Amino acid sequence: MNDKYWIEEDTSTQEHSGDWHEHPDGGSHELGAGPPPPPWKHDGVRVIPGNRLDANTAQTPGMDRKAAINFARMGAQKLWAGTVTIHANAKTGAHHHGHLESVIYIVKGRARMRWGGHLEFTAEAGSGDFIYVPSYVPHQEINASPTEVQECVLCRSDGEAVAVNLDIEPVEKPEQVLWIDPTHPKGGV
Repeated sequence: MNDKYWIEEDTSTQEHSGDWHEHPDGGSHELGAGPPPPPWKHDGVRVIPGNRLDANTAQTPGMDRKAAINFARMGAQKLWAGTVTIHANAKTGAHHHGHLESVIYIVKGRARMRWGGHLEFTAEAGSGDFIYVPSYVPHQEINASPTEVQECVLCRSDGEAVAVNLDIEPVEKPEQVLWIDPTHPKGGV
């Protein structure tokens, strides 16, 4: 085995060195004594049942956020993950999330995003689509359906709850932007 933390050597003909060292994951052992026993029984992988999410998070009218993973619940240092249910025809005000990046996965419904200095750009995403929101981008989230709820999974790049509300005048008719990537070089909706 030859990986980032452990290099297996043939020590059958060597004296045990007794050199003690630690790993970035918090484990430690004597050199040549084999990998450390896993300390992760209670600090490793965790499953958060869907019926045990925490609604004690910042809320926006027309939306219900629930935290699954954050610092307070799991000790997560670099991300926040949870769910958002957006009521029919609901929308946020213009805002950004500071230095945080966000990823939104649409589970059910249709999302409309507006972004830009005057929310002059728009795109829509449906069930199974992902939305990426870079740091500091002014944006507005909208449930595109006047009759059905929209369900999403949301991940942010830090455990902080950063939302900076913006007082900007949106353009009346935003420009539709097609998703362009190597798979859809001419754009896709």
